[in-house]
Amino acid sequence: MKITAIREIAIPLKSSLRNAVFDFSEMTTSVVAVVTDVIRDGKPVAGFAFNSTGRYACGTQMRERFIPRILRADPESLLDETGQNIDPAKILPLVMKGEKPGGHSERSVGIGTIEVALWDAVAKIAGKPLYQVLAERFNGGKVPTEVSCYVGGGWYFPGQTHQDLQDEMKRHMDAGYTKLKMKVGGAPLAEDMKRIEAVLKVVGDGSNVAVDANGKFEREEALAYAKAMAPYKLRWFEEPCDPLDFELLAEVASIYEPPLGSGENLYSTMDVQNLVTFGGMRADRDIIQVDPPQAYGITMLSRTLDMLAKRGWKRSSFFPHGGNQMTLANVAGFGLGGCESYPGVFGVFGGFGDDAVVKNGMLQLSRRPGIGFEAQSALYPLMRQLAEG
Repeated sequence: MKITAIREIAIPLKSSLRNAVFDFSEMTTSVVAVVTDVIRDGKPVAGFAFNSTGRYACGTQMRERFIPRILRADPESLLDETGQNIDPAKILPLVMKGEKPGGHSERSVGIGTIEVALWDAVAKIAGKPLYQVLAERFNGGKVPTEVSCYVGGGWYFPGQTHQDLQDEMKRHMDAGYTKLKMKVGGAPLAEDMKRIEAVLKVVGDGSNVAVDANGKFEREEALAYAKAMAPYKLRWFEEPCDPLDFELLAEVASIYEPPLGSGENLYSTMDVQNLVTFGGMRADRDIIQVDPPQAYGITMLSRTLDMLAKRGWKRSSFFPHGGNQMTLANVAGFGLGGCESYPGVFGVFGGFGDDAVVKNGMLQLSRRPGIGFEAQSALYPLMRQLAEG
């Protein structure tokens, strides 16, 4: 068996949402199809992925470097020990040939997207959901039927009122969510505190609400927000400063007792190791949020989790960025803390299967082979068309 083609296309996200740092009006994403010579139901098995949200399409690197390296390889050299399926762990060293150390974000998104698509194909060839394949390989065979899932919202838009924000949160709760996240930093401090208080009137306890500053704040503002929000005892305060300003993050941690969250803008195991070593992150409460398709993929995720475990971190502290089917598979397969959700936010790329159900904050898992994109009626036709060339 072998990979016969790897195809990529850039698709506009078509979102007008805004956080504290930027809007998504120009955002694109890369969709990847990895096609094999294995036939199921009369068609070659193909695996799919996209590079999550928040990073632009990266097809140039894929087409010029990563895809040719994979297709030039001896097909047998990519097989697992059974010889009946592909081993995704063999892809990373292959595509990294000729790459200098460091500079991860320039290549990690392209490599990660291809690698996740390959895992989708591997699971389909095995006839199992990807989360089951991952659980059998990386989590002692513990296969769940549901995972904890929180909803991201509270975006800024012109004319938004506190009532609008409360109504949004009520809709999320009516849809089955019990934990919510909202944006901060896109308004003055006093106004953001009023927004938080308005949400707390709807959801109750602060442990049900996380806030996300998207890395906006410099020192004075980061510390001011930390001091102002501390009494609310929120679920977590996400990215209070630049993702690589570990010194400032450690200072925030020194005065902010509730949990902090960071990691969605880090792209390798070494990046995360530096975060927990120098960023003041506390294993007993803080949250790690690496996004696998943007960070070299699932094999690198397994290494990151191993590194964290050696430093006293539990998998329950890991909440991957990205409210999509790929995140869901990783959370369920590795036994992570929970999954993010962005219903109705990122066009065809947001959310889960059309039949997905959230009850009491728990997202029910399907038994579809692979990642399960086939259950997304608006997204899957784009992927299938790409696979067919």
